[in-house]
Amino acid sequence: MRDTVVVVSAPGRVELVEQDAAPLRPGTFRVETLFSGVSAGTELSYVKGTNPYLHVTWNADLGLFQPGEASSPYPLTRLGYMQVGRVVESDTPAVAVGEVGAMTYGHRTGWLADPVAERFVPLPDDLDPLLGVYVAHMGPICANGLLHAAADLHGAGVRSLGDGVRGRRVAVVGAGVVALLTALFARRHGAASVVVLDPTPQRRQVAEALGLETLDPGSDDPAVVLKTRWAHTAGDRGADVVFQCRGQAWALQLALRLLRPQGTVIDLAFYQGGADAVRLGEEFHHNGLSLRCAQIGRVPRGLAPTWDRERLSAETVDLLRAYGDVIRKHVVSAVVPFDEAPTLLTDLAERRRQELQVVLAG
Repeated sequence: MRDTVVVVSAPGRVELVEQDAAPLRPGTFRVETLFSGVSAGTELSYVKGTNPYLHVTWNADLGLFQPGEASSPYPLTRLGYMQVGRVVESDTPAVAVGEVGAMTYGHRTGWLADPVAERFVPLPDDLDPLLGVYVAHMGPICANGLLHAAADLHGAGVRSLGDGVRGRRVAVVGAGVVALLTALFARRHGAASVVVLDPTPQRRQVAEALGLETLDPGSDDPAVVLKTRWAHTAGDRGADVVFQCRGQAWALQLALRLLRPQGTVIDLAFYQGGADAVRLGEEFHHNGLSLRCAQIGRVPRGLAPTWDRERLSAETVDLLRAYGDVIRKHVVSAVVPFDEAPTLLTDLAERRRQELQVVLAG
């Protein structure tokens, strides 16, 4: 038995490699891949060669990038974190043959898994298995953004994912997959208003098809528009919270301008080129703003015992049950055969192809 694996061997070079499948061991199970979602941010940073893990050492104990050998050098043999697999063999009572679940083992046609060391999130029968690509990791990324907004208000006393958005005015900068799912989470959990801002007309059209209001940052100044509309008290106008989901400096600068005084930007973006154009001497300083990074590697301090990855995945399943049909129709822009992955990834990295969400079909 052999597995086909997507390997990035150098910047701009992606190939399929055949490997012997690992034999089933006591306590393990094997899945065959049904679907594998492509993350246009993290994955393409490895294809383009811009990810910091390719160039320096990540010191996990100190939480610092330092000069030294690359933490993730080429060839990169594990790319991707949005997989759905069907169990075809099992030597553990924890996972049954025939189950379909979400995992994070990278783009490959099969995987031998240890249920003690890896997450397997069974998908309910009433959920389209293709949408399962969001359940293990991507959906929890977005849910964790809302969790950070809730912790900003309630600290460790968060009881609901809606505690940071319910009844509040919410802006979302960007209209990629993370932004759109985050905006849907905010609407699902009772935000008074949700406005998505993105300069790309096609992406605004997708957001509108999902039932979300949009603004074009390149048209009338959106900060003036929203601060005129969203009044609190005299001298206090703007968004209660902004979710920043686009990894470019202008987007963060815009997010800061949209906030009411002493508001918070919850930042879910990955700034591969830094953010040199962010002007911290203007709105950030004069309005006393806050910036919180909602990175999926951790939930807000004090919430880990009650808000683990399993709970965030459960919240994702709930979201997909509510909006799955429109997400499948409008967010998933292409489903392509697995063997086209090298061409697809290089075309996306070189901007020869534009897609919102591509799913590889095993």
